Amino acid sequence: MTGLSHAAAAARLSEVGPNALPEAPPPPWWQRVVAQFRSPLIYILLFALLFDLGVWVYEGASGWPVEALAISLILLFNAALGLYQERRSEAALARLKALAGAQAWVYREGALVRLPVHALVPGDVVRLEAGDRVPADGVLRESAGVMLDESVLTGESMAVDKSAGDEVFSGTLLVRGKAQLEVTRTGARSAMGRLATLLGGIESAQTPLERRVDDLGRQIARWVLVLAVTLGVAGLIGEGLSRAPHIIIFAVALAVAAVPEGLPAVLTVALSLGVERMARLKAVVRRLSAVEALGSVTVIATDKTGTLTESLMEVRTLDALDGPRALTAMTLANDADLSTGAGDPMELGLLRFAAAGGVDVAMLRQRHPRVSERPFDSAWKYARVTVQDGGGTISYLKGAPEVMLGRCALSESDRTSWNGKAEAHAREGFRVLAVAMGDGEREEGLSLLGLVLFWDPPRPEVTGAVTTALAAGIRVIMITGDHPATARAVATLIGIPGERVLTGEALDGLEGAPLQEAARDVNVFARVRPEQKLQLVELLQAQGAIVAMTGDGVNDAPALKRSDVGVAMGQRGSDVSREVADLVLLDDNFATIVGAVEEGRSIYENIQTFLRFLFSTNLSEVLVVAVGAMAAFAFGMRDDAGALLLPLTAAQILWINLMTDGIPAIALAFDRTPGVMGQPPRPADAPLLDRASLRFVLEAGVGKAVLALAILALVPWLGYGTDVARAATFHFMAIGQLLLTYPARHTWTRPLPNRYLHVAVASGVVLQAVVAIVPVTARLLGSAALPVELWLLVLGGAAVAWAWAELCSRFTWRHHAASSGPGHPA
Repeated sequence: MTGLSHAAAAARLSEVGPNALPEAPPPPWWQRVVAQFRSPLIYILLFALLFDLGVWVYEGASGWPVEALAISLILLFNAALGLYQERRSEAALARLKALAGAQAWVYREGALVRLPVHALVPGDVVRLEAGDRVPADGVLRESAGVMLDESVLTGESMAVDKSAGDEVFSGTLLVRGKAQLEVTRTGARSAMGRLATLLGGIESAQTPLERRVDDLGRQIARWVLVLAVTLGVAGLIGEGLSRAPHIIIFAVALAVAAVPEGLPAVLTVALSLGVERMARLKAVVRRLSAVEALGSVTVIATDKTGTLTESLMEVRTLDALDGPRALTAMTLANDADLSTGAGDPMELGLLRFAAAGGVDVAMLRQRHPRVSERPFDSAWKYARVTVQDGGGTISYLKGAPEVMLGRCALSESDRTSWNGKAEAHAREGFRVLAVAMGDGEREEGLSLLGLVLFWDPPRPEVTGAVTTALAAGIRVIMITGDHPATARAVATLIGIPGERVLTGEALDGLEGAPLQEAARDVNVFARVRPEQKLQLVELLQAQGAIVAMTGDGVNDAPALKRSDVGVAMGQRGSDVSREVADLVLLDDNFATIVGAVEEGRSIYENIQTFLRFLFSTNLSEVLVVAVGAMAAFAFGMRDDAGALLLPLTAAQILWINLMTDGIPAIALAFDRTPGVMGQPPRPADAPLLDRASLRFVLEAGVGKAVLALAILALVPWLGYGTDVARAATFHFMAIGQLLLTYPARHTWTRPLPNRYLHVAVASGVVLQAVVAIVPVTARLLGSAALPVELWLLVLGGAAVAWAWAELCSRFTWRHHAASSGPGHPA
């Protein structure tokens, strides 16, 4: 098969365009900006802005509309933050889409090359195998046992037979057999015209975690609204209608400060950063919901070949009755292409061994053209190729030893002897393949040619990854189609515990309690059929496990879809397995799964850190304002201008909210916490804030509020005016909240130093000093000048608040670890 030349293909590609529908253009920038203002919280802010501007104009437009300017800054900052996280998220998803895009084996200038599906053009000849999605409309030039699932076009669930000369359409699925397809129509001209959606789509809908966070935000907003209305009504009663505009603006500012409006943006940034880091680890996330599920995984059910091992599949030796014939069978019962590296790793290994044994692969295949074949399928566990031989035909077969030996014409003693040999080789860790031959298209009464012994060594990094997973409370299960002795030998080498191996045949004989016990206790399953993977997933989930399952074949798709995290192989996986998977491994490596689990846990830990920081600081603000306002109402406390003495002005509350809930909070998303794999898996139904986090929020928030109220009361006692006291409280609250980012990060794990956070906190402290010193900003924020000794009081108070929060953090997590039992990290 020659195929197109590269030059001809390039010319056709420029003429007909890529093999995909043109994507819809992104919305214009102004629509993106407007979209940032569509939320209930923003509507409240816009109402407050217009209300304040109206009051300012009504009063003669004298001076600066301080609250209106502060609210405008809040709105602009939130819009900029929303645009930033939106662009970052879209860019990350676009990169993931490119990484997860489907590829195909295509004949170009006589050689098989691996190309992205969008590069196909009419006239290309594509090689298809079971599990491949048909990448474009075309005609089958060669067909061997092809069955096609056309349900995406017809709605019929039954696969249909196809033979050479039949037309097939893009988007349909090859469920069995092999074929060569000549492409006739691509892209928008094809019958489906939806390849980008089918093969390359990355789900970007809200994750369950994002929905839970939104629900939490709405609950908080309702309580805060009640508090704001209560304070507003109390203020109107105490001050009268003459101060109504200022009281209303103050109440709205309090509501804005208490509601975690930065939470969705930080959550999106955390998820985007996480999936980008996973992509660098060669794990491509197809569904964002998988990121949070990874942090809860309790079982990793993994294939052996290529995932735990290197998939080198080098033939170590040939235990043959007829060496030359065995080499011929290894060459002819084979679809791999040694010159391009296309094909199954095992078949490539067979060709390399045959070539090293003196076989001219190309000439032998030319002398014995293929007549018919039965492709390998897990249902029968062997493959047959029938070729011309002189004036007749002869068949060569390869497959599992126990199946092939049963089809060979052997005496019982010989069959027992060869089975014993296969078992002994498998116990040494070899993968064993039997080869045989027969006249015509015979598949029974065959002549045994020998046993081929493959050595597929474990990946060097897998033993460490298994150890890490076990230490993290994750059970590792091997599920393989290989021989049980081979599976046990490899499991022992890489550290999977347990001596018992259960075969698929033995699994069929179990039910009830023994079946449940096997799912709970056995860690190595061999000679397992793909449908039994689904059974094991369901058994494990019924026992409460959160399961990550690997798979690469078309028949693995149900198990991948049913598992909590379906993991497909990027190098050797079928199109259909990648489509249903949540995660695609670009390197097919088990260690990458463990790395992705660690990343999933880190993302959740960062979100928990942000929640602890946000709610503890917001709680301190609400307490300071609420308690201070109630005290002012009760005791008739007035500021220097004769107005009711409120602990913070509306402008000051909004400024604190702007400065601390933005950049410093986002910087927390860059935290790296290596210790997360020293913890047990997080329950899938765990609350967003666990008991220990709630305790920290209460203790740190109340402690900081007490210190703020103490400063508010102490400064007038030292002989300064009430405006100075309010200014000192304002600066303490702002700087103290910035410093609270550090203790909020500390649980039983300690994250690595975060330079982004250091820069954000330091910049915030400097900015706070600048707005206090510069007359214009100080006047806008209603902040009186502070003498040096009060700055020392502010900074000392912030340091005390920091130290108190650190003490709360250490005591809380040690107490929580002790009360959680002996297995919990302390």
